Amino acid sequence: MLEDGWADDIVLEIDEAGMIQSIEAGADTRGCERIEGAVLPGMGNLHSHAFQRAMAGLAEQTGTKDPGDSKLAKGDDFWGWRDVMYGFLARLAPDQVEAIAGWLYLEMLKGGYTGVAEFHYLHNAPDGSAYEDSTEMSSRIIAAANRAGIALTLLPVLYQTSDFGGQPAVDAQVRFAKSTSEYLAMLETLHARHAGKLDFRLGIAAHSLRAVPPEALSEMLEGAGAIDPTMPIHIHIAETTKEVADCIAWSGAPPVAWLLDHAAVDHHWTLVHATHMSEVEIRRAARSGSIAGLCPTTEANLGDGLFALPDYLREGGRIGIGSDANVALDPFEELRLLDYGQRLIHRQRSPSLPEPSQPDPSLPDQSASIGAGLWRRALDGGATALGTQTGCLAPGYRADLIVIDTDQAGLAGRSGEFLLDSLVFAPARDAIRDVMVGGAWVIKDRRHEAEDDLAVKYLAAVTEMMAG
Repeated sequence: MLEDGWADDIVLEIDEAGMIQSIEAGADTRGCERIEGAVLPGMGNLHSHAFQRAMAGLAEQTGTKDPGDSKLAKGDDFWGWRDVMYGFLARLAPDQVEAIAGWLYLEMLKGGYTGVAEFHYLHNAPDGSAYEDSTEMSSRIIAAANRAGIALTLLPVLYQTSDFGGQPAVDAQVRFAKSTSEYLAMLETLHARHAGKLDFRLGIAAHSLRAVPPEALSEMLEGAGAIDPTMPIHIHIAETTKEVADCIAWSGAPPVAWLLDHAAVDHHWTLVHATHMSEVEIRRAARSGSIAGLCPTTEANLGDGLFALPDYLREGGRIGIGSDANVALDPFEELRLLDYGQRLIHRQRSPSLPEPSQPDPSLPDQSASIGAGLWRRALDGGATALGTQTGCLAPGYRADLIVIDTDQAGLAGRSGEFLLDSLVFAPARDAIRDVMVGGAWVIKDRRHEAEDDLAVKYLAAVTEMMAG
């Protein structure tokens, strides 16, 4: 799948830095490595909390005890689930975080994600004290990504308060909390150590408006801008109706409106979830150039609600997808669930392809194919959210690609747009045979060279945690 459509018998020339130098049809293929199957750009996963991969399934019992904790933790909504999550992460050691992330990133690669934005807020030791190296936990995430071979956009998260109005962080949040000066110092260190490395991008994140007071948000943006004005900027926002109500009670405005009024939101920003927006907020957010970071599986798991996709797209909004709590690690599955939610609420079969009120020629061409249209939109938004030159097979883009096994029963006879529609909507799981990141194969014939080692370390980490 090329920038301008589908083509056969294409030669890709990739340089030593993993960038596509040229694409040519009908070229001399002698001496070339041949790829058998359909080749697609790899997907950017714009929102992940790596450690939550190990707690999948542990917050699905109402009124039951959190494993290893004596208190009852109800999981009826986002806030009950959060209590279980707090109990889980209180026991995580750096080695365990690295082991969990390493296996998770391998799974992401097998699912078709070639890059991930890690929304990383686990900075401190369990008692809230700083590690001797303030980047200890960030470094574990970086090591895990390097071992797996996935491209990483690291988003260290600023987190200071427990609620709107500057309420102090509670005991369960001490592993997240940093002063703004501590946070910026950590960012400086990470930038000095890793900026410019292949397959690494540094960005910033404010956890949420309830966790980052206005003055801290301004200081974070100013400080990060002095380090690198092109950094991606992410924030959780308007995920639950309670958050919206609390923000209105605090400021007189809902979260997205408040942010747009107080920050220069543009294409560097990703508004994660943005589930509950008014018509005015939808229009303003869409036209700001920011990316709506949609995580359909997690939003469904937590009962958050459904994003107003047709209205947002109609206003020219851009979207990307994320695995968030990492219950599901398949971008095709995320897009299917995103679309099915819209079909159910609108009671029609194509609400995900609305006619835009103001067509934007810079956005990906939208065909009549629902799966193909969503895939292209998510590629575009994901690349922007990760701050990388990816999401397209064209000269000047990084060679991040996935190879589809078109001999799979669920894909029999499919090509072009029908192939993409079938990947999203047909029973074609495990269709990805090979994965390349930055010009290097990281998955071949559905296997990773470090798969056994990563699996052993993951199982040991989770077993130890559950026993503790």
